[in-house]
Amino acid sequence: MPRHAPLPNRTQEMVRVDHAGEYAAVAIYRGQRAVFERQNNTSGIVEQLTEMEAEEQHHLAAFDELIQTKGVRPTAMTPIWGVAAYGLGVATALLGEKAAHACTEAVETVIEKHYDDQVKELEAKGETELSPMFAQFRDEEAAHKNLAVEEGAHEAPAYPLLSAFIKAGCRAAIKISEKI
Repeated sequence: MPRHAPLPNRTQEMVRVDHAGEYAAVAIYRGQRAVFERQNNTSGIVEQLTEMEAEEQHHLAAFDELIQTKGVRPTAMTPIWGVAAYGLGVATALLGEKAAHACTEAVETVIEKHYDDQVKELEAKGETELSPMFAQFRDEEAAHKNLAVEEGAHEAPAYPLLSAFIKAGCRAAIKISEKI
């Protein structure tokens, strides 16, 4: 693949974080599917998870390409985020479908705002190369969030605690991945 001009440092941070986030999203859905595919009467959620994972995989592929073509260093935390995200997927699925949806809703709430902030920042700087892609991904993440809410995310056991824990973890991972 031909290399293009390098991205500004802040934009590289965005790509690094977003790559890590999409990698983690794929791992969460894989962990959840690993549980639900072994249970009876879960074909509906398995189908939803498969579709959302495919969209996240598409996002990840776009960031893989940016990392390659723009020379962005991925986060060194990728292996840790992968294990943690898969574990989060498994744990929330073991708590049931509502908890799995609560996980999606919490993650996507943080990520939707994260992408939205990035779009605004890029456009304010006149850097419009990536803002349309980020806006599209934001909208797709919002659709995942909305589906999770429709499927009963707020009815999960200990929803406020579960949601707050997952959101805090996402925010921490974003800050760490920007630099490491």
